[in-house]
Amino acid sequence: MRTAIYYSLMLMLGFAWYKYGQNLLQKERWNEKGERTEGLVGPVGLLMTAAGVCYFLFEFLRALVRGEVPCVGKACRMQVYTLAANTGDYWANMFFLAWMVLGLGYAVYVTLKIWFRA
Repeated sequence: MRTAIYYSLMLMLGFAWYKYGQNLLQKERWNEKGERTEGLVGPVGLLMTAAGVCYFLFEFLRALVRGEVPCVGKACRMQVYTLAANTGDYWANMFFLAWMVLGLGYAVYVTLKIWFRA
């Protein structure tokens, strides 16, 4: 039951993140006060987010190739889940990595789209 709640909350969070980005993209370049519409992250945040996306994507692809993923979290530090022995935990961590790549990648996309629109 806890797993179903976890995945449901992740899907709801992803939907809210998507809707927030779409609302930012639908705004005009300048608002009625004459202020520029800002993206999800600033310049330094964009670099840090892009670095995070690259790291999570590397870990995701590495886990797919090797068939093992290191545990994500404090409670299981230094633990490695393999596809053969720990299938559920392996796919849960792979889901988290994919979710981070998609969510942070979307933040980078929305920010760049806002910065470079005409």
